[in-house]
Amino acid sequence: MEAKIFQQAADLIKKAKALIITAGAGMGVDSGLPDFRGEQGFWKAYPPYQKLKMSFSDAANPAHFQEDASLAWGFYGHRLNMYRNVTPHKGFYLLQEWIQRFGLEHFIVTSNVDGQFQKAGFDSDWVNEIHGSIHYVQCIKPCKRMIWDNKETVVVNEETMRAENLPKCVYCNQLARPNILMFGDWHWLSDRSEHQEKLYGKFLDKIDGKSLVIIELGAGKAIASIRTLSERLCRNKNAFLIRINPRDFEVPSGQIGVSAGALEGLEGIEKYL
Repeated sequence: MEAKIFQQAADLIKKAKALIITAGAGMGVDSGLPDFRGEQGFWKAYPPYQKLKMSFSDAANPAHFQEDASLAWGFYGHRLNMYRNVTPHKGFYLLQEWIQRFGLEHFIVTSNVDGQFQKAGFDSDWVNEIHGSIHYVQCIKPCKRMIWDNKETVVVNEETMRAENLPKCVYCNQLARPNILMFGDWHWLSDRSEHQEKLYGKFLDKIDGKSLVIIELGAGKAIASIRTLSERLCRNKNAFLIRINPRDFEVPSGQIGVSAGALEGLEGIEKYL
């Protein structure tokens, strides 16, 4: 990686007054979380699904909660346990350090459901989880528009990827499910994410006219919601984008693409700050 790229990125951060961190699944790879990129990446992380010929989108289908709840909670229970046990990598703390060092107003927008930004110490009021969070649950029906903390302990047989116990709704005692937006999902309760979106909107109003930098981390093209959001911010807020991605690092004209994983890219920038 050319030093001048890191130097350019560092110069933008030093001049900024506000920072928006946008993050996709690649942000978690340096913490040891699996890369679900393509069917082979998913099957490498979860070999039992290869035998079933199930892709990530197949496993993340809300219909399983109606048709085969043990299979459904096997997938999400395993991820819940993994996210609870993982330690956020150093990159999360570098971002916090920059925010303090340069007095940056900040907000985080992520498609990840793992809660790693909050686990690393970021204030929940400054995080917008556009696909929900595995650390919250709701009724499968739902019987009420209620979302509550996921305090469940889900035991998963890792050979079959089936849950040995099923979380229940605290209101009607029917099946509960994660408060995550799945593929083709008509029953996701979006109230929590809508509240986060409102806080994010107020933040954008507050920083209007200020020098804004977006640091995008590990957001791929397969589901391009984060990449699209980052580029829209560049256009609408006259902001600068630093896109850190080991493969999909192409950027619009005038922006900075860093061909690196999240941690490597952040550490590279740190050397010039």
